[in-house]
Parts: sequence; structure tokens; C-alpha cells
Amino acid sequence: MILVPVGEFPEWLLARLSRRTRIPLGPPRVDPAVAWNPGRGQYDSNRLLAELKAHYDGVVIGATACDLFIPVLTFVFGEAEMRGRAAIFSIHRLREEFYGLPENARLLESRALRELLHELGHLRGLAHCQDWSCIMSSAHSVERVDTRGDKFCHDCRLKLEAAGAAHGVPA
Repeated sequence: MILVPVGEFPEWLLARLSRRTRIPLGPPRVDPAVAWNPGRGQYDSNRLLAELKAHYDGVVIGATACDLFIPVLTFVFGEAEMRGRAAIFSIHRLREEFYGLPENARLLESRALRELLHELGHLRGLAHCQDWSCIMSSAHSVERVDTRGDKFCHDCRLKLEAAGAAHGVPA
């Protein structure tokens, strides 16, 4: 498993996320321009997942600052293949500046870590959780990202252990 930047991504944040999750960094090989949708002014996360799989062997998690979407939603914070090998998350709407507020590096790191862990959970086979404090609960707003926990709930941890996937998933 590797963590790679897709397009411009703050180097300090990538390094911190790699350290905190123990996921090694890989070289950037995907240009997000291939997923640009001019009609929406956003990047198609499905297309970026396909590009990640085409450019990397094994499990890969892309980190981007691009504004992501899937056709049925206005935006997504991230996307992952369920029990797959590719995921991506975006900090675009996790940054305080997006909402007209002053930059907050600590909050951005916390939000980015939550999104990375959430997508990692999907890669390991976890669906969205009904426990609103679980990292696997859904989040369709930055406020939900902030209010959900930063850990897997007891039931999700049991599912990870039962699947033999707890190794490599930070607690």
C-alpha cells in the first residue's frame, strides 16, 4: 500500500499523513487533468481511481486538492473501491479557506486524516456505519467530518479483524 499525491498537494500534509498512518509515500504518476470535467468545473473521482489503478501496482491511495465529484453527487470528499485496491480523498472542501475562513493547518490535518482512514476502511471492505461517532459514518458536509470520530467503532473493528484486514489499518 502506498499514498501518492494526485496533482498539487501540500508536501507537509502528505508527509504527516504518511507518518501518522504508516503508509509509505509513492511517486506522483497521475495528472488530474485527465479527469477534468469542464461542464462541472470539477474532477471525476471515478476516472481518477481508474488512473491510479493503471499507474500503480498494489493498493494505492491518492491524495489531492482537486474538487472531486461523482455523477450523482455535487461533490465528494473521497471515493474508494469496496474491497479494492484504489482510493482517493480530497482536501479541497476540507480547507477552512474554502468557506471564507482563515487557514487552519491543524484542523486540515485532522480532517484529511479522517478522510484517508474512511477511504481505507472502504478498501478493507467496510460500508458506511450507522454509528455517527465511527470514522466509517457518512459525511456529506465538513461539519459531519468534524463531528464524527477519528476511530473505527467496536463493530467496524470486529469486521476488520474478522476479515483479517486489521493489519495496516491504524486504530
